[in-house]
Amino acid sequence: MKKVGRAEKTNLINKILPSYESMVEHPVSLLSIRCMIGWKSSILSLQYLRVAPSRKTFDLFMKCHGSTKNTKVKNYIQIRVPSNDDYKHCSELKARRRYRPSLVVAGEVVSQCLKCEINQDRPMGALRIGHSQGNLPRHGSKNLLTPAAAAISVEQVEVSTYLPKGDMWSVHKFGGTCMGTPQRIQNVADVVLGDSSERKLIIVSAMSKVTDMMYSLVHKAQSRDDSYTEELDKVFEKHMAAAKDLLDGENLARFLSQLHSDISNLRAMLRAIYIAGHATESFSEFVVGHGELWSSQMLSYAVQKSGASCSWMDTREVLVVKPSGPDMVDPDYEESEKRLEKWFSRQPAEIIVATGFIASTAENIPTTLKRDGSDFSAAIIGSLVRARQVTIWTDVDGVFSADPRKVSEAVILSTLSYQEAWEMSYFGANVLHPRTIIPVMKDNIPIVIRNMFNLSAPGTVICKQPANEDADLDACVKSFATIDKLALVNVEGTGMAGVPGTSSAIFSAVKEVGANVIMISQASSEHSICFAVPEKEVAAVSAALHVRFREALAAGRLSKVEVIHDCSILAAVGLRMASTPGVSAILFDALAKANINVRAIAQGCSEYNITVVLKQEDCVRALRAAHSRFFLSKTTLAIGVIGPGLIGATLLNQLRDQVAVLKENMNIDVRVIGITGASTMLLSDTGVDLTRWKEEMQKEAKPADLANFVRHLSEDHVFPNKVLVDCTADTNVASHYYDWLKKGIHVITPNKKANSGPLDRYLKLRTLQRASYTHYFYEATVGAGLPIISTLRGLLETGDKILRIEGIFSGTLSYIFNNFEGTRSFSDVVAEAKEAGYTEPDPRDDLSGTDVARKVIILARESGLRLELSDIPVESLVPEALKSCSSPNEFMQKLPSFDQDWARQRHEAEAAGEVLRYVGVVDVLNGKGRVELQRYKRDHPFAQLSGSDNIIAFTTSRYKEQPLIVRGPGAGAEVTAGGVFCDILRLASYLGAPS
Repeated sequence: MKKVGRAEKTNLINKILPSYESMVEHPVSLLSIRCMIGWKSSILSLQYLRVAPSRKTFDLFMKCHGSTKNTKVKNYIQIRVPSNDDYKHCSELKARRRYRPSLVVAGEVVSQCLKCEINQDRPMGALRIGHSQGNLPRHGSKNLLTPAAAAISVEQVEVSTYLPKGDMWSVHKFGGTCMGTPQRIQNVADVVLGDSSERKLIIVSAMSKVTDMMYSLVHKAQSRDDSYTEELDKVFEKHMAAAKDLLDGENLARFLSQLHSDISNLRAMLRAIYIAGHATESFSEFVVGHGELWSSQMLSYAVQKSGASCSWMDTREVLVVKPSGPDMVDPDYEESEKRLEKWFSRQPAEIIVATGFIASTAENIPTTLKRDGSDFSAAIIGSLVRARQVTIWTDVDGVFSADPRKVSEAVILSTLSYQEAWEMSYFGANVLHPRTIIPVMKDNIPIVIRNMFNLSAPGTVICKQPANEDADLDACVKSFATIDKLALVNVEGTGMAGVPGTSSAIFSAVKEVGANVIMISQASSEHSICFAVPEKEVAAVSAALHVRFREALAAGRLSKVEVIHDCSILAAVGLRMASTPGVSAILFDALAKANINVRAIAQGCSEYNITVVLKQEDCVRALRAAHSRFFLSKTTLAIGVIGPGLIGATLLNQLRDQVAVLKENMNIDVRVIGITGASTMLLSDTGVDLTRWKEEMQKEAKPADLANFVRHLSEDHVFPNKVLVDCTADTNVASHYYDWLKKGIHVITPNKKANSGPLDRYLKLRTLQRASYTHYFYEATVGAGLPIISTLRGLLETGDKILRIEGIFSGTLSYIFNNFEGTRSFSDVVAEAKEAGYTEPDPRDDLSGTDVARKVIILARESGLRLELSDIPVESLVPEALKSCSSPNEFMQKLPSFDQDWARQRHEAEAAGEVLRYVGVVDVLNGKGRVELQRYKRDHPFAQLSGSDNIIAFTTSRYKEQPLIVRGPGAGAEVTAGGVFCDILRLASYLGAPS
């Protein structure tokens, strides 16, 4: 028989196949035939081929030739022609034969490779094609194919066992929490069956808490604690109960039989450990690994219940590892791959359920993969089969930007690079153990972290380069992580500079005591070097360094070996930090504003992370400060409200109704994290529930302490922007504004006491405000919600010159004089205003004119006049005889005795066609101000008011002939709170909120 080359083989196949196609009326164009042979005979030849036109099968009768004993045995193989729906996959085949050669013929659409899969699983050889004399049949021929027409010989070629690899595989790992109960194991089975991947490899941990129980068994047996037998019984009962809930029939019987056998063996082994009082490492690891054996077998049986093709794999038969350090192992990939291929050749299946955590040495001694071993197992096996992805199922929605137990605002990250995940893991983030990432990195296999208990959450994808590049990679800092319980060792001295080998000597000494160096920082002058080690190892490190450098210390070449205890590391991690200017500046600015002192800094040239060492007591605060600066909106406002009285309560209700709207429409995130009154205060870590803040004030409030209240806002919970809203009229509270602004806390208030108090205090406030980026807003101090202050500032900032400001500034006095007409007495109108809530509890506070004077002095100072409150003459409306009244009631009882005098003034004004109005005046040109009762013509704007309206007229260089007038309600809780609310939004706008 003539041997032919590849081109002729392909040509021959392409000539033969159309004949087959026409006879079976099959439309799919098959490009090649693949034959994989694993036979002891050297040559096989096609003896007879019959094609039945009415059937979509080829019947091949093969006869064995060569040196085998059974030379007369016929082997029948039936090949199904794929339909249009499944033509992309290899044909299924069923072999019925007494002698069992490994022969497969399969059709495939695209590939020209001469290797194929047995039942899509098992490759056995390679194809050689020859032809005998005779003509090939014409296309469409109805004649049966005979050896005279065509002959194919297949010659055996020895090849290694083939394991299909690539995107057809998906690997899933389920942790102990996911496997914690029979129902959860069934849920895992449902997830596995719901995966549409062609092949699935499932790695599972032991049931929840079982690994700890197994370690406890070994420890108790070594300690000769008889209770180990009871502990073993609990392990048995736990798994027996789970199996009975989950399985039934033959599968249950098989599992329980194996469980009884394993427990019996373990009982004997533990007894031996008990007698010896010692267990070798291999003994211990053999015992501990049983949890994974049992959980994986139960899951395998649960999957098989659905009828799926599922095999169970003990990874001790496959994964080979070798020790690489204390409590560490490295996989032997080459040997593991060989063993996996051998295992697969015996037990091919669409779904493989395998044990996590356990493996074996090259000498087949059982061992484990140590800490986080199940994740490591999944990564290794994913690498061996070149899986499409490895999904690790946990009880969280993905990887957080920071520890959510420490930072309530931590967010789920949709993507991470391998490097970012590795850095986060190294610095203590609960992502993956760093070694878990190594196997998948080399093959660029994505790892997906998902929540078994929230299947709707997409999780976090860890890959070479995040898929959502435009969105996620724009965030230069992806996450923050911390390591606690560290000590900082500082070696310092002038003799270090320029001396080769100093660093080597330092770290050789550290290595000798087996200490782990977490971080290193060295000054460029080489005058000092510091490094962080675990607190528990620092004593040995310090002693070793003192011994090593005894002579240098004595000679003064080294000045000191210093240990700083109780330290922590904060690491900022991000792939984009290297290409983003100013990241370090932002980080250290956030730490500075949180009053955090940094002890040491380290940053590699790759800039995947910036590492700082700080006091452990500051670590959480530093973490929150850094995270909020990078992850929260620039317009996230943490607000503390002082004074939940009439105005404060109204403001809280207004915020309650608008916070959701502001966040959705303007990206303004308003969080009230504290409310304090005179006697009690309410503090919240994440934000007070504004729908029930009054109830919480009663149930959860603490004794009021203004210093602690401010500390809670500024230090305990570090947000990008802290705001104190003072809704009181308290002079003591106002006296703290300067200190708050200096700490970086914005202040918003309707309290007039600070701006109308001593001039030097006011000037200090304004100077500090101009020198920093901290804002101080007080629009509601004049005119409640009317834009008086902002209008005045707008005029001044655009270059206008203020000549005179005149207005009715008191809503209370506006109401009184607007209603003081001929039908009612003055005392009746005052009583009506008091009853309606327009006046203070003591009406003399309004009638004295002091409140108006404070507003006048505020506007005068805004206009550039340096006046004290005492410089403003005030015409009081309180009769001299009534100033000494002991109570508001006494005052109101005696006020009618002065109605006649008020009636006279009103009649005089009416006779002149005028009305009485109580006004404040700022005479900027002359540098004066005053508060007085004035008469105005009935056509004057001041005479046209109604209710409690305020009106202010600005006479300026631009508005000289016709003053600029601002008019509207100037009193009432709603409008005053609205003015404060406007200042909050103005602050957000200054901070970057969209207009």
